[in-house]
Amino acid sequence: MSMALRTLSVDGKDYRYYSLPELKDPRYAQLPFAVRVLLESAVRHCDGFQVQKRDVEALLDWQSLQNKDVEIAFKPARVLLQDFTGVPAVVDFAAMREAVQRLGGDPCKINPLCPSDLVVDHSIQVDYSRILLCQAPNPGGGGALRPRLHRTVCPFHGRPAVGCVPPLAMGPSRGHGYHRGERGGTVAGAARWAQGPVRPAPPPPPVGESAKGAHAGMRAHHADRLQQPWADALQKNQDLEFERNKERFLFLKWGSQALHNMRIVPPGSGIVHQVNLEFLGRVVFHQDGWLYPDSLVGADSHTTMINGLGVLGWGVGGIEAEAVMLGQATSMLLPPVVGYRLTGRLPAGATSTDLVLTITKHLRQVGVVGKFVEFFGPGVAQLSIADRATVSNMCPEISATVHVCCVLRQLHACVGVVPPGRDELTLNYAKAYLEANHMLRNYSDASQDPVYSQASPRVPVLQVVELDLSSVVPSLSGPKRPQDRVAMDTMQQDFKECLAAKVGFKGFGLKPERLLAKADFMHDGQQHTLQHGSVVIAAITSCTNTSNPLVMLGAGLLAKKAVERGLGVAPYIKTSLSPGSGVVTYYLQEAGVVPYLEKLGFHIVGYGCMTCIGNSGPLPEPVVEAIEKGDLVAVGILSGNRNFEGRVHPNTRANYLASPLLVVAYAIAGTVDIDLNKDPLGCGSDGKPVYLREIWPSREEIQAVESEHVLPSMFKEVYAKVEVRAYWQQALAALDAPISLLYPWDSKSTYIKCPPFFDAMEREPKPTLSIDGAYVLLNLGDSVTTDHISPAGSIARNSPAARYLAARGLTPREFNSYGARRGNDDVMARGTFANIRLVNKFLDKPGPRTIHLPSGDEMDIFDAAERYKQEGAPPLMVLAGKEYGSGSSRDWAAKGPYLLGIRMVLAESYERIHRSNLVGMGIVPLQYLPGQNAQSLGLTGRERFSLHLPKGLTPGQKVTLQLSDGRSVEVLLRFDTEVELAYFHHGGILPYVLRQML
Repeated sequence: MSMALRTLSVDGKDYRYYSLPELKDPRYAQLPFAVRVLLESAVRHCDGFQVQKRDVEALLDWQSLQNKDVEIAFKPARVLLQDFTGVPAVVDFAAMREAVQRLGGDPCKINPLCPSDLVVDHSIQVDYSRILLCQAPNPGGGGALRPRLHRTVCPFHGRPAVGCVPPLAMGPSRGHGYHRGERGGTVAGAARWAQGPVRPAPPPPPVGESAKGAHAGMRAHHADRLQQPWADALQKNQDLEFERNKERFLFLKWGSQALHNMRIVPPGSGIVHQVNLEFLGRVVFHQDGWLYPDSLVGADSHTTMINGLGVLGWGVGGIEAEAVMLGQATSMLLPPVVGYRLTGRLPAGATSTDLVLTITKHLRQVGVVGKFVEFFGPGVAQLSIADRATVSNMCPEISATVHVCCVLRQLHACVGVVPPGRDELTLNYAKAYLEANHMLRNYSDASQDPVYSQASPRVPVLQVVELDLSSVVPSLSGPKRPQDRVAMDTMQQDFKECLAAKVGFKGFGLKPERLLAKADFMHDGQQHTLQHGSVVIAAITSCTNTSNPLVMLGAGLLAKKAVERGLGVAPYIKTSLSPGSGVVTYYLQEAGVVPYLEKLGFHIVGYGCMTCIGNSGPLPEPVVEAIEKGDLVAVGILSGNRNFEGRVHPNTRANYLASPLLVVAYAIAGTVDIDLNKDPLGCGSDGKPVYLREIWPSREEIQAVESEHVLPSMFKEVYAKVEVRAYWQQALAALDAPISLLYPWDSKSTYIKCPPFFDAMEREPKPTLSIDGAYVLLNLGDSVTTDHISPAGSIARNSPAARYLAARGLTPREFNSYGARRGNDDVMARGTFANIRLVNKFLDKPGPRTIHLPSGDEMDIFDAAERYKQEGAPPLMVLAGKEYGSGSSRDWAAKGPYLLGIRMVLAESYERIHRSNLVGMGIVPLQYLPGQNAQSLGLTGRERFSLHLPKGLTPGQKVTLQLSDGRSVEVLLRFDTEVELAYFHHGGILPYVLRQML
């Protein structure tokens, strides 16, 4: 591809790059933006081995080949990890080094070849919030804020006046002013290259000898903005995070020293995708004198958030991410691209959250599984980069691969934050490069719109869809799935219908006599009442929303007006605010809204995913007892991106996704059984009703505050400290991490353990093509998520994983979460299918139980799998329905089943990343033929299944399952590419990669 090699001169410096227009191919001008990025990567990496000329030709011929299952190779510019996926990745790297040495190779070869970033954001939990600080003495000396509620009956609601509080004594003040540099209106504005001076960062604090003293440096860059008592909540949560995770952090310290080309962003920096958007994202990569588009794969499904910045990236399984880190190209099918045309502008009262929930439901109905979605049209220009990032973030909820927006021609308003050391030159070469390769867009110019996928006999659905932004209304999604959008004005009625509807994706199956159930309880010396719909968790959380100043400042202004009218939040509701980065704290404080959020209980509790991934921490025991005594459908409301059953908290059966503004509103109301358009939130200090419409801030009001207080200097100051002050080294200075090529495994560790995946590996593969008489371990239905398969949240005290940890001397307080223990395969195997909401058709109630078929005994799923092994049974399998493995890109949702002995899954359909993960672990994904399922074929799951694969396998071919009752069933073999077949023959993707290095 040397004919496309060119030199670009910018500000007196020369850069090499591949000029795609110089291919002199007219088809290039018709390609969607995302395909152009794939093409550039193929041209640059074309070596005739991993990436071949046929990949380049296929991408150029995208218009005619997109629906013909053509395989292409893609080598992204970098890899992104968070610690729940990053720690297992480093564990696998350490185990691979051991295996390579055992097999006579050089363990030094096991190193990331592709630049990789690991952001520690999943470890922190909401152990302390305002309700827990109120219940215990405060070691930090700060007084707990605890609104004193009038225990009267609100005349407008006919229930205890949850939202009715007397005026709060302290009047909030404006935030202390730092130097204000160049003004910016959104993340787009804040992302401009700052020209003004920035207040110098204070020197780092001394590093203490204890772990707690060492950890002080980790939170120092936030401490100068924190006030009591929410500073206490943040400090206590971060101290607990460090205490619980010392082994994991020590292991990561070894990894940062032993592995090259991997940067670790320390705890307390923010949520991985927001840090990626604000700090790590480059738009245009500059390395060794070369310019090329930034692109990435991430071991987290919401990696797509970076698409809003014009950077192509998506989530893959952790196993696949590890292979890319080791220099392998990722194999994929040439993607169809759905054009999504936006027109108009958002109406008053609607937010980016409402928009993304509307798009999620819309595209679920259209059907875009495995496709790229590319936004165009004049409506895109009405959205800020933060708005676009919000939309891109929830791409996995509709099973598309990416939600991408092109880079704006007004590059200064769209290139990401300028990390330390970058300057005007970065902007200039980025703009020059993108212009040279025709990758800049003016959304108001329809002549620049590329050609999107057209309808065809194979794809009869029109592949250009449209949304008028003016049709978006305030919305929530729930109570069990993110795609189930509910307009706010129908929320009350919808919730009532869900209560009575049969158990399913929305229904709870309550009998008529249970619809009015209530339960009284005492909290902090006062009596309260819970009923169906009572809010017990209200969390402003998740990169989906905390990356967007409009909705965050909107929540702050709403809180301000609520407090000024005398409203409050019931003290038993667990409220929390977990910003996606320190920048959010900075501008909220500068805007003067933090004291008002604090008055309503939304204390800053940490910088990480927290409630969004199930790290919501404990509820007060009286609340839990009341919920369980009354068998109540209690509610969690969060500004997150997923609300699958059992994910947010075991005791919140209904969970709704909403904008930060609506999180505040429903927290004040105390229930979702309310019509916020008609009913008052509560009684004000003057005794008069206060309606949501009276305190809802206008878009113009929010934008004015944003323009004044969201500044480029904030981004530069906060992220300068990530590297300049070296928090990671300071925080771990007291921990003695080994410096060695091979990791010295500690047999007593309950966090880090050498996994068994390579124990039986030999230099030459020995593929298993036959499975005889497999028992069905689980018979599952539709929409089984990776949270069902491998939970990330708390470890139940009566579970096999708890028994394992207790046998090693740990108390329940020390169990931590499944996500934090993904470096220990013994814990994770025991936690596989351990979700309390899992519905197994072998049983008549949900829970992590199954039937051992030979005996008919009911037992824990892990115990059943172990019993099969002890009896010498053949490999196991799983029956499932539609959308098997939806949700998070959780590699342990494939590793765990593998360790249980599962070698086949038969489902109606798969989520893209999970199917890839199954292949990566050597598990055979089988799929029913169209129109068929277990019910139509009369499968009960009590049959035994045999599979004999021919030697000459081809991608997507049909194979036959033999049943023990003499029947046979033809199914589809879901190895989609030749590379996936190679992975299967090697026993998985990592054994395949490892053998290439011997």
